[in-house]
Amino acid sequence: MTINLLYSLAGVLVGLVVGLTGVGGGSLMTPLLVLAFGFHPTTAVGTDLLYASATKTVGTTVHGWRGTVDWRVVARLALGSVPATLVTLLILNRAGPESSGTGHAMSTILGVTLVLSAGATLLRARIVAYLTPRFGTVNQKRRAGYTILLGAVLGVLVSLTSVGAGALGMTALLILYPTLPVNKLVGSDIAHAVPLTLLGGIGHWILGSVDGALLVSLLIGSIPGIIAGSLLASRISDRVLGPILAVVLALVGVRLLF
Repeated sequence: MTINLLYSLAGVLVGLVVGLTGVGGGSLMTPLLVLAFGFHPTTAVGTDLLYASATKTVGTTVHGWRGTVDWRVVARLALGSVPATLVTLLILNRAGPESSGTGHAMSTILGVTLVLSAGATLLRARIVAYLTPRFGTVNQKRRAGYTILLGAVLGVLVSLTSVGAGALGMTALLILYPTLPVNKLVGSDIAHAVPLTLLGGIGHWILGSVDGALLVSLLIGSIPGIIAGSLLASRISDRVLGPILAVVLALVGVRLLF
């Protein structure tokens, strides 16, 4: 196994942004691997999913220790995401994960998801304020149903793009659970991402769409990057980082579409 320092540098940069903004690494890593390094979308997604499962496990351990995970929300999300992930992987296997048609379809879905993530990042407060009265006041049974449905949508998106569980998932949780503390929603979102990305990553590994050397190279760089970003986060305003990140995601998404 050969460690590529260029990929490790990419891991540092993405880890730095993740630490600074809290955005899911897949929103940046997957398009970077596709556009800058020329990896097939399936390989980029599969490798990034295992990469994300490793980094999210660390985050979940911290949130679990602090008591900032609502395991009821995690269980509801998983009820939807686990079967949706398995079905998506089966369909991907039937379609041929390394075919040009599959690659084009995944690039298109990735582009759309990134544009939606950009909108969710930039307009989150307005979206939450508009939709919370419509969905956040429903009874517990309907809330549970909506959460399972959200998990299913995230299972499909993450399996195909490794993107969506962060910006989109968190925005939806803020709408569905307006009375829960934000730190508990963040912790629950991260905790749910562990089995979701691990299952998706293992599925892609079985399909042969994971690059082991790339995975190790990314992890070597991302860990110090996330630590550095987290230390710097308190010194940089979210009002500056949020719009910049949203614009970057939108531009990358449009580039993948066109």
